[in-house]
Amino acid sequence: MAKVLEGLYYAESHEYVKVEGNIGYVGITDYAQHALGNVVYVDMPDVDDEVTAGEEFGAVESVKAASDLISPVSGVVIEVNETLEDEPEKINADAYENWIIKVELSDKSELENLMDAKAYTAFCEK
Repeated sequence: MAKVLEGLYYAESHEYVKVEGNIGYVGITDYAQHALGNVVYVDMPDVDDEVTAGEEFGAVESVKAASDLISPVSGVVIEVNETLEDEPEKINADAYENWIIKVELSDKSELENLMDAKAYTAFCEK
């Protein structure tokens, strides 16, 4: 079974957001990286780009497939994880340590539309 961490918010498209104050760390879940297989490339937006909840902000490519990244929250990208440009496989090693983008949240009420760990675990078991 894939690892699901308590205290994060999860989207049905298998992205997570870890919230610290008004900042959200967005990445793909352990379930998603298992499904993708070996990640070989991560397409990320630029700093200062705006992301919108429910809309694509990049892609993750693996040896098996490419998968769009759907933002679970809206806001402005304040940092991208540049480590992933050279070492995309870090997502396979630990999907939760290796977030993809850091977003300044524009509407924290959007978090209410996401799942907690218990709900996400149940969703993945379907």
